[in-house]
Amino acid sequence: MNNYTKFEKKNIVIIAKYLFHITNILLIIFYLYPGSIFGCFFYNNCGIQPQLTGDFVRNSISSNHVYAFATLSILGFISYSKKRVFLKITIYLFLISIFLELSHLIIPVRGFEIKDVAGNIIGVVISLVIFLIFRLRKKNE
Repeated sequence: MNNYTKFEKKNIVIIAKYLFHITNILLIIFYLYPGSIFGCFFYNNCGIQPQLTGDFVRNSISSNHVYAFATLSILGFISYSKKRVFLKITIYLFLISIFLELSHLIIPVRGFEIKDVAGNIIGVVISLVIFLIFRLRKKNE
């Protein structure tokens, strides 16, 4: 590996860290806002939540939540792939995926739903599996 490749890889990790932290803050804001920020913006109605695609497995897993947490998780895994921190970021992602949905129990106009928790956790798991497959392939090269 030449110096340019090392520099390029380091820059990708730095960009991923910034994106991870920005995405994390935005996700927390969207979760804790009483209503739908996207609904307010797109439909002029904070009670409507835009749906990217239909929910998965007979409406038992929220597709929006899978997409949001898969994106957040893959950025987190790329940013913190070192062995010591990787376990911590994995635990953090699982805990925040549960905590943010539980917060809907106390936020007005929001409601706790099992399908949302399932979507959050599945998003983290999908990203974890993809990241570990890429890591294993890279290790075998």
